[in-house]
Amino acid sequence: MLNSQEIISTIEMVKNEHLDVRAVTLGINLFDCVSHDLNVFKKNIRSKIVKNASNLVSICNAVGEKYGIAVVNKRISISPIALVGAPFSAPQMVEIAHTLNDIAREVNIDFLGGFSALVEKGIAAGDRALIEALPEALAQTQRLCASVNVATTRSGINMDAVLAMARAIKKAAELSKSDDGLACAKLCVFANIPQDMPFMAGAYLGVGEADAVINVGVSGPGVVKKAVERAIEQSPEIDLGKIAEIIKNTACKVTRVGELIGREVAENLNIKFGVVDLSLAPTPTVGDSIGEIFQTLGLTSIGVPGSTAALAMLNDAVKKGGAFASSHVGGLSGAFIPVSEDLNIAEAAANGYLSIEKLEAMTCVCSVGLDMVPVPGDISEETLAGIIADEMAIGMINNKTTATRIIPVPGKKAGDKVSFGGLLGEATIMNVPHATNKDCFVTRGGRIPAPIHSLKN
Repeated sequence: MLNSQEIISTIEMVKNEHLDVRAVTLGINLFDCVSHDLNVFKKNIRSKIVKNASNLVSICNAVGEKYGIAVVNKRISISPIALVGAPFSAPQMVEIAHTLNDIAREVNIDFLGGFSALVEKGIAAGDRALIEALPEALAQTQRLCASVNVATTRSGINMDAVLAMARAIKKAAELSKSDDGLACAKLCVFANIPQDMPFMAGAYLGVGEADAVINVGVSGPGVVKKAVERAIEQSPEIDLGKIAEIIKNTACKVTRVGELIGREVAENLNIKFGVVDLSLAPTPTVGDSIGEIFQTLGLTSIGVPGSTAALAMLNDAVKKGGAFASSHVGGLSGAFIPVSEDLNIAEAAANGYLSIEKLEAMTCVCSVGLDMVPVPGDISEETLAGIIADEMAIGMINNKTTATRIIPVPGKKAGDKVSFGGLLGEATIMNVPHATNKDCFVTRGGRIPAPIHSLKN
């Protein structure tokens, strides 16, 4: 229960500090929809998703209005299509993508995730068909999101899948070149993908999940920034240990708000409540930035020396506060550092404070990876695969989730501006050293073995 002081401070968060529930995601199991007949399969998935999700948006809006806290995004995640649609070819997968996009529009949700495959150890027929379908599926739809898991700590890195994803990303960018490669903004490549994540583009419903479940993604970088600012104003000599404690307490309050909303939505839908994802998810709005927290802590900009340590402190404090507030924490839970979606981070990259190498280093201690990173359109498939493989190695070795959401922008080079619109924001295209090299390391294929510490049985 919240005491009176916590209630007052939470109201202040809502009014002035950009506190919201960033995403309520309804996960729906589609394994009982399986059929070898494409038309039957499409009919089955439409029936099940509409049945479970027809009231999702209206209930989220009603619960949000009741508490005066906006539920910004209403989303659906589904069982991996590469599994439930395993009998189908790549062209048929594209048809399924259109059906899913139409269903998302019908129930009026923002995004539908789960056009996904799990290929960390090998690529089956359904996986191959889905990966081949990705460029057309994402270029031709608006609300569909996709994710492919190519590595785990237990299995190692499937380098054949890494190269296949690099090729799919390049093709998706080219097919959406009129929108600056926007299709790639709806595609994540993962190591150790969570099965219960509410955030797009990576959300899908894992095979160990319930038939239907509500997962909630809370946010609040603006809230954390204001809390740190107040503490420093009151005590200019405050040390980092005490600042971490303030961040932890703030994350606790934010998590309680998210769980309250999520549980009420789940109850009204008569669906099981799943987890709260604690991730601090920024927007391009001033005052709602992860990057601004770094400046409040005393750094010139995100990306300068000290940034990795600051992010480690922030990420850990958020997790500790959320874990105290809820027994059901899941998803990614930490701090996102997306380039284009965070105005301050985008400016740091444009001003030279943040390079792609430093960004990669920082992903060792945050909960995601190279997120919404625009790169030159002429980047080679081999270089792109190398970037993905590096990020997967960080996740595999450190037994954590990492991902890449990289956007090769057709016809543009490092230093050019690109705008994706809405929450996807805008950024300066980042320089990638030797972007057009065609190194043969990634083309050797095979599987990079799992690390020795994966043998924990």
